[in-house]
Amino acid sequence: MPLNVPNLLTWLRIVLIPLMAGVFYLPDGWLAPSEANLLAAAFFGVAAVTDWLDGYLARALGQTSAFGAFLDPVADKLMVAAALIVLIDLDRVAPLIALIIIGREITISALREWMAKAGKSASVAVSFVGKLKTTAQMIAIVLLLYFEPVAGVPVSTIGSVLIWIAAVLTLVSMVYYLVMAARALQKS
Repeated sequence: MPLNVPNLLTWLRIVLIPLMAGVFYLPDGWLAPSEANLLAAAFFGVAAVTDWLDGYLARALGQTSAFGAFLDPVADKLMVAAALIVLIDLDRVAPLIALIIIGREITISALREWMAKAGKSASVAVSFVGKLKTTAQMIAIVLLLYFEPVAGVPVSTIGSVLIWIAAVLTLVSMVYYLVMAARALQKS
């Protein structure tokens, strides 16, 4: 395992997962609900930024590695799945949303692995709709973790709308990747 800044940022993202979730399950009186919301949103927000930053730095510094390519998507999936499970427990996200998002992540991860073994990994490279889905999902999760209104702005409502948009984009991106994979396999 190469020890470099991008990989350390990915490990930081993994370490932040139990911190983000754990603030909601501390003994009563340790944190006020608003403090738990703020800490969880901050932990997830930092993790989301490292998701972008580790990839950027790996390319910019020429520090890409097979280990980083493996660990980065694992950290992303763990981070999102953990946050969605916590949000279901807090009754802030519908279980259907989590099933759509987590199910898509598992499906596309398996598809990418299969396509890589078939020598067709370029056919399921990250697309614009995938990036849009990730952006909507990350912002929505931060807002739903924070949940408190800010200067009269209903953060929870905006987060709820965004998570539904992310779920729709999740399905659209899954169909896109499946179609791209099918076309690549038909050509061979």
